Amino acid sequence: MTANAAFSVTALGGVPLVAPGADLAAIIIEAVAAAGLALGDGDVVVLAQKIVSKAEGRSVALADVAPSERAIALAPQCAKDPRLVELILGEATEVMRVRPGVIIVRHRLGLVLANAGIDQSNIDHEGGPHALLLPLDPDATCGAIRAALRGRTGKDVAVLIIDSLGRAWRQGTTGTAIGVSGMAALLDLRGSPDLYDRKLETSELGLADEVAATASLAMGQANEGTPIVLIRGLRLAPVEGKAADLIRPRHMDLFP
Repeated sequence: MTANAAFSVTALGGVPLVAPGADLAAIIIEAVAAAGLALGDGDVVVLAQKIVSKAEGRSVALADVAPSERAIALAPQCAKDPRLVELILGEATEVMRVRPGVIIVRHRLGLVLANAGIDQSNIDHEGGPHALLLPLDPDATCGAIRAALRGRTGKDVAVLIIDSLGRAWRQGTTGTAIGVSGMAALLDLRGSPDLYDRKLETSELGLADEVAATASLAMGQANEGTPIVLIRGLRLAPVEGKAADLIRPRHMDLFP
């Protein structure tokens, strides 16, 4: 990635409510056109995790969940519905911490996050409470959407799926990339010169997360209804990355 003098960030309006099986590539193209724009090579399309999970049918009715003995035992410790705890355990490879209101887990995608990323906001609860799980394979979904966009428009764009995640050392959540295709997720700057021509020795940039945080500001976090953002003007290096590149290997994790 080279320095960017200016770039634009556009939250696309008019995105319909997404149902299971929705054609996200078609929705993106229609939203871009409604904004009076057209996709171009090098654009970055950023999708909120919720619309991807909804399109993949990842909404689960709690009435259909039978909690295990472990979920029933954990529920009082975190003050959560045992059925919701069961969904969290099903998405986790390891439970890290349990506190009132939260279960910190290592997700099957490698992410360490609260409640396995399962959310109950901005989803339809008709017929009883539901919960929305993360997409099955966000990197693969980004690749599929990117290929569909290229096939229908002839343009090569990058695609990100983002979610709002907390961080171990800071309060609050920030936009984070959980799926990437068409750009570097982790940019290795080691060996590059600094202002004094000294070579950088340890610098690695979480580029996809920086793009995710930028897009998250434009999306909003409540009822804005703008789950797709188009970023234009970033000069990205021709590197193919994936969000999995951002997961710190277990042997390098100093805070398990």
